[in-house]
Amino acid sequence: MRFLVPVAVIVAAATAALAEAPPEVAPGGVVRWPGPGLLDCSMGREHWEPFAGACWYAIDLERTGSVELIRHSTGGSATRSIAIAPYPYPEQRLEVEEKYVEPPARELERIARERRETLRALDLRTPRRFRLPLAPPLSPLPASSRFGARRVFNGEPRSPHSGDDFPVPRGTPVHAAAAGVVALVGQQYFAGNAVYIDHGDGLVSMSFHLSKILVHAGQTVQRGELIGLSGATGRVTGPHLHFGLRWHGARVDPKLLFAPGEAVEIH
Repeated sequence: MRFLVPVAVIVAAATAALAEAPPEVAPGGVVRWPGPGLLDCSMGREHWEPFAGACWYAIDLERTGSVELIRHSTGGSATRSIAIAPYPYPEQRLEVEEKYVEPPARELERIARERRETLRALDLRTPRRFRLPLAPPLSPLPASSRFGARRVFNGEPRSPHSGDDFPVPRGTPVHAAAAGVVALVGQQYFAGNAVYIDHGDGLVSMSFHLSKILVHAGQTVQRGELIGLSGATGRVTGPHLHFGLRWHGARVDPKLLFAPGEAVEIH
């Protein structure tokens, strides 16, 4: 015997399924979860304080699947699951000096040392010094190449592009995106002349390929302060500024913190 399910039941079930579907965020995106009386925000092992009336969550560029967001407030604890949507980042094919694709053996120790130094800077968790939106590192801020592009150097696939590249002439002034402390400076094998600034709350900005560095490690800088001049040092195809952000360890699209109103908002 065959039973017919009323159309109203089917529609109700479909509507409920849609209502229960978790919101989506692109890899490298930012989620804003506002609410009253917020005390603490967390995702995985990371915990941080809310600000501007919300918990902010950074989603790493290569994260997939779903992620659980947690917040605590005077009204109790809440958990939300958010899906990480597939995003069609473009492929970027570049031709560079072969030494930047297959580094010679004599450079491997240097590269490993610079990686350790960089990871220490990115692991800093100090009190928040920044406000949103961040200030642009260039004035005016030109159009950038696509964040997240899948890069292929001399035919060899490499990690996705974790920042924005701004094509500007050599010697263009580069400014701090927010107040902070210079965590690391140096001439790095891939990044060239690089400046890492700790802005607190796990936010670190990175300015690469500079022709000149105008700050030193440990220096306190203010929002908009001159930190260097753009150039073409390290692994490049021409003069530009590579500007990247790590927030709570996640590689996020800088444009979302220049315009935080574009973050995914949940309730």
